Amino acid sequence: MLELKNLHITQNDFSLAANFSITPDQTTAIIGPSGGGKSTLLLALAGFIPFTGRLRWRGAGISSLPPAERPVSMLFQEHNLFPHLTIRQNTGLGLSPGLKLSATQNTQVEAALERVGLAGRGPDLPGALSGGQRQRAALARALLRQKPLWLLDEPFAALGPALRQDMLALVEEIRAEQNATLLLVTHNPEDAKRIALDCVFVDENQARPPVNSRELFANPTPALKAYLGDLHL
Repeated sequence: MLELKNLHITQNDFSLAANFSITPDQTTAIIGPSGGGKSTLLLALAGFIPFTGRLRWRGAGISSLPPAERPVSMLFQEHNLFPHLTIRQNTGLGLSPGLKLSATQNTQVEAALERVGLAGRGPDLPGALSGGQRQRAALARALLRQKPLWLLDEPFAALGPALRQDMLALVEEIRAEQNATLLLVTHNPEDAKRIALDCVFVDENQARPPVNSRELFANPTPALKAYLGDLHL
């Protein structure tokens, strides 16, 4: 279980508070207006932004751990691939920052690329791939890290509807295989309805406790109604 105990993030004149737990081994969506703090929350969980309060994972405190030592893989909207490295090398960074891979690790890289539909594209540079393919490579790298907590910050927002749904389905399939816990920031309510059992609604400087997705959308609060509009209810 991921526990946020009186978490409080302050950046200049912005603040965000959270005090709840996330059910493990499932997908939880994080939704809310732009600028509300959804991405900020993920960055704090990953260790990139300071906060007060306590953060615990499976009973152990992780608030003081640097990002590299947290049980977290994070996938951003921008794929963050290095343009001068091949897709195989970019993916291999998930196993070794120095890219000194053993034969077994090289096999793991090829298997990860095949898993995300990029078999045979290892020698290519990122510039030779489409946007969707680059995000698949970033996903393969994240998978190789074998972390139990995935933080996805709108990684497929720039993709077309069909490709985005394919990628969401792939992420959820692999998450289930690895028994990982996924927090997904999205501006698209359909994404949340599709793969998230629970939703965290972020507004008015608060990350609200998770609510079952079906119940949330069936009985939205006034603030959620205002955010979603009639078309998504």
